Amino acid sequence: MPVPAIVLAAGASCRLGQPKQLLLMDGETLIERAIRLAAESGAVPVFVILGANFERICAAVPFNQLPHAILVINGEWAQGMASSIRTALRPLSIIAPQAEGVLIMGCDQPRLTAGHLRALLQAFAEQSAPSIVASAYAGVLGIPAVFPRQVFADLGALRGDKGARTLLVKPPCPLASVPFPGGEVDIDEKADLAQLE
Repeated sequence: MPVPAIVLAAGASCRLGQPKQLLLMDGETLIERAIRLAAESGAVPVFVILGANFERICAAVPFNQLPHAILVINGEWAQGMASSIRTALRPLSIIAPQAEGVLIMGCDQPRLTAGHLRALLQAFAEQSAPSIVASAYAGVLGIPAVFPRQVFADLGALRGDKGARTLLVKPPCPLASVPFPGGEVDIDEKADLAQLE
């Protein structure tokens, strides 16, 4: 049974001053790249959570032509990342009710590869008990990470802009990690744009 993915891409990119979802890397928007990497890793379907600037993003990205992509609009995106996770869990429970877990990722880590996502999914499948498998970088654990079905209620109870990292700091179940060199590189400010070249 494939593990679906949630791509968190509802933020307003305030510090960047433009929607980071539409930034180009090797001729591909960051949002399309994230969807492609998730699908290539075998995480399907891919729930794409948009919020701020969704009309502009939808006008620029042909989501209906992207295999496995399911677009979900988070009308409460301003409440923070946790609202996007809650928004994604609703259609996930209907479309993939048998999923053993979910891969949660962003779209702004330019060093991310399908290979790393596959390694996370492989490690998740190999655990003897339901476990969270997170990416390890710069001395912390973060996303991308795979969360077992047993913690979906914990994910749904998150509030504010803390996101899933709260469950990595105080895990409600066993926790494993996979090294992600360069995982700390993300696109938040104009100075970060050089990372896309």
